[in-house]
Amino acid sequence: MQEKQVFFTLTALIVGDDAHLRTRLRALLQTLAVGKIFEAEDPAAAAAAIREYRPDFVFCDLMMAPTGGIAFVKALRLSDDSPNPYVPIIMVVGHPDRPTIEAIRDCGVTEILTQPFTARNTAIRISEIVERPRDFVRCQSYFGPDRRRRRDATYGGPLRRKDDFRSDWITA
Repeated sequence: MQEKQVFFTLTALIVGDDAHLRTRLRALLQTLAVGKIFEAEDPAAAAAAIREYRPDFVFCDLMMAPTGGIAFVKALRLSDDSPNPYVPIIMVVGHPDRPTIEAIRDCGVTEILTQPFTARNTAIRISEIVERPRDFVRCQSYFGPDRRRRRDATYGGPLRRKDDFRSDWITA
């Protein structure tokens, strides 16, 4: 299977304080033939692991103590001493609702994996990172992968939203 050949070259880091979740993710990644898999129980250990192992992607538990997954991602993306602000991050979420999903998206996460996760939906998230990497965007309120997934091949301008035009942009 070609997916396994591609995944065999990858290094993953699993971050979270829940040992059971880390064990399940590790077993799943082994099933998908991910080459190297490392674990970290907290943000400090995760930063050290990112520096040492240079993972191709990170799985992060939303409910991680003491700071939570969103705070971890924000620190990783925005801190001056971040070991890798560009590393793709897959946030693992137990019970997603719309405000939670939006908060996760807005903190700079690359992909979201909801529980209960399967080998198939995990492989899809990893494949998205490997096969369709997204450019990073930095603005006043956000730094992370471009949240827009659809590309319009016929559009050639700089603005992509209907409300991108504002009347205060008109100068005399």
